[in-house]
Amino acid sequence: MGQIPKNELSAGNVGYIITGIKESKEIKVGDTITHHDNPCEAAIVGFEEVKPMVFAGIYPIENEDFEDLRDSLEKLQLNDASLVFEPESSIALGFGFRCGFLGMLHLEIIQERLSREFDQEVITTVPNVSYYSYDHKGNKTLINTPNDLPDPTLFSKVEEPYIKAQVITKPEYIGSIMTLCMDKRGLLTKQSYLTPERVEISFEMPLAEIVFDFYDRLKSISRGYASFDYHPIDYRASDLVKLDIRLNGEPVDALSSLVHRTKADYVGRKMCAKLRELLPKQQFMIAIQASIGAKIIARETISALRKDVTAKCYGGDISRKRKLLEKQKKGKKKMRQIGNVEVPQKAFLQVLKLED
Repeated sequence: MGQIPKNELSAGNVGYIITGIKESKEIKVGDTITHHDNPCEAAIVGFEEVKPMVFAGIYPIENEDFEDLRDSLEKLQLNDASLVFEPESSIALGFGFRCGFLGMLHLEIIQERLSREFDQEVITTVPNVSYYSYDHKGNKTLINTPNDLPDPTLFSKVEEPYIKAQVITKPEYIGSIMTLCMDKRGLLTKQSYLTPERVEISFEMPLAEIVFDFYDRLKSISRGYASFDYHPIDYRASDLVKLDIRLNGEPVDALSSLVHRTKADYVGRKMCAKLRELLPKQQFMIAIQASIGAKIIARETISALRKDVTAKCYGGDISRKRKLLEKQKKGKKKMRQIGNVEVPQKAFLQVLKLED
């Protein structure tokens, strides 16, 4: 192989630029590379920085795997420029990363790649989008997680991102799709027939409403005969509240979310019911609650695994059985006070499929 001139870059030399990207955080996909002594006047047009639309926390199951998870995410980022992440910590989950994704599908792909390619089993928090809160003086604060939301007395309004959604489908599915979009707080802006068999429907709706189950429900009600596309337009004020999920009174950070006040009761009941199906029984009773601040809006109970302690009592005074049952009852109460509820990994994403 011949010697490469120092002041010349030709085909085949791009390798040494790519290998330096991991060390140089300033280089991004789409940047224009030019010569120091003879720089170009302007960067190549047409490249835009990828903006994540959905955010979620990714935490290792064991805290000692934090550095391994960081290395895995950095390697994924080398061939997936749309993945962004930064370290964060949670009282309940320990140290992890706040990750930005293009959508729910992108999130599931990254989670699957972490498992298959790097043998990293992780806990993924409830996905959400970014919001802006304004205090009473008009100062704006970026809200990336539900825990970032200030006390309701400290802010005047919260703005959420809106998108323009376009659905192309067959005429017979228009009614069902309109019902779905309006249920997701969508506002119909346009309806036009592209052909006698194809109609385009445009909506303006909150981005948060399509994060979880919108696409799956759209495909279900249209039997697959619907295409969906969207792009962000602006931020608009909304009446949002922080919904907490509590297990035996302890909030689970990974399941906290910001929802519209009108849907808080519905989402809280559905999440509690879903967790009741997903959580395994323990030796003590588990109370699953959804709350807004100190107000409990939904509750489900998982009964304790019980052992028949009176099985060996044949005949005799009934007081003996009562003593055994009272002793068992006290033991269950003590276990509930000191016991920890383990949330299975599958529950963190399965609980979001509220329509299942």
